[in-house]
Amino acid sequence: MGSRPVALLIDLFIDSLAAEKGYSQNTCRAYRTDLKEFIQFAAENSVLNSELQPALEFSLDALDALVIRKYLGYLHRKNKKTTIARKLSAIRTFYRFLLKQGIIENNPAETILTPKQEVPIPAYLTVDDMFRLLDSIQTDTLLGLRNRAIFETLYSCGLRVSEVAGMNVLDIEFDSGLIRVLGKGARQRIVPIGNKALIAIKSYRRKLEREAGVPAGDEGPLFLNRFNRRLTTRSIARILDKIVLECSTLVPVSPHVLRHTFATHMLDAGADLRVVQELLGHKSLSTTQKYTHVSIDRLMETYDKAHPRK
Repeated sequence: MGSRPVALLIDLFIDSLAAEKGYSQNTCRAYRTDLKEFIQFAAENSVLNSELQPALEFSLDALDALVIRKYLGYLHRKNKKTTIARKLSAIRTFYRFLLKQGIIENNPAETILTPKQEVPIPAYLTVDDMFRLLDSIQTDTLLGLRNRAIFETLYSCGLRVSEVAGMNVLDIEFDSGLIRVLGKGARQRIVPIGNKALIAIKSYRRKLEREAGVPAGDEGPLFLNRFNRRLTTRSIARILDKIVLECSTLVPVSPHVLRHTFATHMLDAGADLRVVQELLGHKSLSTTQKYTHVSIDRLMETYDKAHPRK
């Protein structure tokens, strides 16, 4: 094994994620946080580090499979299986990088098994509840028009909240009914947008021009806050919380639930799974397949109620 400080190796690894794999800043930050937590644990628990040093100054010699297993045991006390799997994935990816660079000869993380995951069924709204939520948004003010446009767009296209927040006016082709979306890993995709959402956006931007002097065809952000700056993902989530509270829906609703709802309604209506994968911007089909559980559950429920000889 190499003797270079772990801190330096983490920096090299994070730089490679951004430069070679195009990982976003948020993903890189999460990897760095997970690795620092692991290194801190190893510094405090490694038998090869009996005299405690600053966590990021000792070498890789202390980071063997035994320490990784101890760390997973430590995580089991306070973390969900999904969190443990994510942290283990960060460690594995780090070691693969070290192996590829010739810094280590063996990967001690390769033999560690990932905790078996439960497949959660995504929460979603029925068509009636989704329509009721959208129709409950008052449109007699500029902010009301904006909010209606945001959530019409989110549901119409199945976007992530970060994708909605990051949209610019020029990303929309009003004539063709298409929008350009910048997704995870800076991957770009083109998706259709429904007429209801387009009308809501046009109404909002026209009123924005009249009341705030922001041109409807401005090249800047599509959705603005009261100071005419780009709306953040956190603000969008807070706006939705308030709408949901007033609408009194039975299902807890977040921006991601609206994305789940889009996928579920598309599949229920007969859309091809690969088409939905493309619309959602999923890299892997298996990520999209979790939505089929919802549709199959509904199919079985309908069968049980309707079939005369079940």
